[in-house]
Amino acid sequence: MTDYEKQRLEMDFQKFAHRHFESPSNCRNLAQIRFYVSELCAKIHEYEHTYEFVPAHAYALLAQYNHAQNRLILVDFKTTYSAVA
Repeated sequence: MTDYEKQRLEMDFQKFAHRHFESPSNCRNLAQIRFYVSELCAKIHEYEHTYEFVPAHAYALLAQYNHAQNRLILVDFKTTYSAVA
């Protein structure tokens, strides 16, 4: 795969992500984040098998969703266990 094709795939993925995924910072509940993570993992899997290449932006977006998910889990944990103490 040439550098041009890789760059084109990067740009295509960024356009796709912008249209189909909400920004991780705008996600307000765990179910929403988990849905986007599962969809993103499926898209990464598709790229791996179709092109044997995954755009770096896909992994960066996945990391952002994981960070948002961990943040919400921490907030939920603190809320749950601060009431117990």
